[in-house]
Amino acid sequence: MSEKPISPLRQRMIEDMSVRNFGEKTRNDYIRHVRTFTAFLGRSPDTATAEDLRRFQLHQSKTGVRPPTINGSVAALRFFFTVTLGRANVARHLTLVREPRKMPLVLSLDEIARLLEAAPGPKYKAALSAAYGAGLRVSEVVALKVSDVDSKRMLLRIEQGKGQKDRFAMLSPVLLDLLRDWYRIARPAVWLFPGRDRLLPLTTRQFNRVVHAAAEMAEIKKRVTPHTLRHSFATHLLEEKTDIRLIQVLLGHAKVDTTALYAHVATNTIRAVMSPLDRLTPLRANRNEPPA
Repeated sequence: MSEKPISPLRQRMIEDMSVRNFGEKTRNDYIRHVRTFTAFLGRSPDTATAEDLRRFQLHQSKTGVRPPTINGSVAALRFFFTVTLGRANVARHLTLVREPRKMPLVLSLDEIARLLEAAPGPKYKAALSAAYGAGLRVSEVVALKVSDVDSKRMLLRIEQGKGQKDRFAMLSPVLLDLLRDWYRIARPAVWLFPGRDRLLPLTTRQFNRVVHAAAEMAEIKKRVTPHTLRHSFATHLLEEKTDIRLIQVLLGHAKVDTTALYAHVATNTIRAVMSPLDRLTPLRANRNEPPA
């Protein structure tokens, strides 16, 4: 069965994204968003008008499309009309939707220990431990190569993380032991955590399934995702009074404001702060007097 040929318009957009070194996920997302708009429009997207884009955004709003999806489509359509078609005036009224900022879900140290113990076998125990112990994104865990483990400098090399940036993550002695245990068992050749096909890395979908299964096995009632391990890493470091700018570097955040969000869930840090109410001497002196 032959594959459906790619239209010249889509091919041009793919080439425009490739020239700008967009990651594979971004390219796929942009194509998907333009395809969704095309289905709504009912004709070739290069014939769309500013009013068509307005109707599309109104349709998204009325049908309950979530803000991240709406904003993703705005980015994709802006690129398509501005770069690929050279019609920036058509997309100038596309509007981003403000997303409510939610506090990240964090596991306690006890819950983390139970989750890692519930991981099915040394491969996934090491993979989940890498996500928590080095604060990695799921895409970064599955992309780790054997050559990325630098046991002499106790570092993990992260190639082309979010934003197409390389960085180093910490490699703790406990994580190194787990990785060595896994290596002795499986002897992976290239990918540190190969998938069912040893020539390919573990998929993010499979990693996600394992995290959910381990959380269920550990009887953790919170809605745990792979990113919960990264959130927990950052929060636990902050509670240990690690400098927030160092945590920013370890996480690969472009702005410290993103890292500062974890201050809202670092409960040990919050509890350690003295309320100004407790510094009011008259109230402290009279606290045993009966109320009037």
